[in-house]
Amino acid sequence: MTGPAPAKINLALVVGGTRDDGRHELHTVYQRIDLGDRVSVEPAAATTIEGFEGDTIVRAALELLPAGHGWRVRLEKHVPVAAGLAGGSSDAATALRLANATLVEPLEPPALHELAAGLGADVPFFLADGPQLGSGDGTTLAPLDLPQDFWVVLVVPHGAAKASTASVYAAFDARDGAAGWDERRAAFLAAVDAVRRPRDLAALPPNDLAASPLTEELRALGAFHADVTGAGPAVYGLFHHRDRAQAARRALRKACASWLTAPAWYG
Repeated sequence: MTGPAPAKINLALVVGGTRDDGRHELHTVYQRIDLGDRVSVEPAAATTIEGFEGDTIVRAALELLPAGHGWRVRLEKHVPVAAGLAGGSSDAATALRLANATLVEPLEPPALHELAAGLGADVPFFLADGPQLGSGDGTTLAPLDLPQDFWVVLVVPHGAAKASTASVYAAFDARDGAAGWDERRAAFLAAVDAVRRPRDLAALPPNDLAASPLTEELRALGAFHADVTGAGPAVYGLFHHRDRAQAARRALRKACASWLTAPAWYG
């Protein structure tokens, strides 16, 4: 079985304090984009992963299934690795969904969600269709009715390296980033609730974990909303019109790897 594993961007990411389980409380808006990997899965005597030597999460996902055998997995990678786009999480969710469908007694969606949540905060999102509001540690999901008629320019600066998630959260804690959580959370939810048209997304608060001067460059080039996704280093800009998006991509091409894409509803 073969399926797409799309990347995601966080249209907003508001972070609070540390929970009892060691993870941070957060609210985010998850949005798939039409840039993704391809994942093929078939039963095998032992689990093997082809196409990406650095994989660990797909293997870990498949080992959670009550299959009694292994899997042969082929990954066709297109999503930039370690960029804040959750390519690995998407691969894991797609592999989990495809493999589960081949079982004689497939797990029901709540059980599959629970397995995915144990793998990482982003993984359950890729089992649900459409934009989602993530809360708790990011694994509690609620569907959102958001406009999808815009273009996305995605950029990753040449030579940029992703900081570890642990170090990004440590820096957030060190600057007392959780201060004012209740007020920031309320403002975030009000902004999300007010979204009716694409340009309303501009009122969403900026990413609490990471910032980049590229956001201002994208706005100067016509983006109505721009931000870092996840912990970075990828940055996106949202555009009303394809021609403006293409022009912005061309303007940043020397300094960044870039992609022109659009929202995607499902995997």
